[in-house]
Amino acid sequence: MLKWALIFFVVSLITGALGFTGVSSATAGVAKVLFGIALVIFLIFLVLAFLAGEAFF
Repeated sequence: MLKWALIFFVVSLITGALGFTGVSSATAGVAKVLFGIALVIFLIFLVLAFLAGEAFF
């Protein structure tokens, strides 16, 4: 998922440099959403890992 967020971010930078502001803002929005989803999933797995680690101690 982070791979796709990075791809959309790069596309946003390229289209912004070329002057396609509509496409640039759309791809930047998609990149933000994908990064947010990836961050939430990471935090959920981090909490689950800490909870699983406490069960064995």
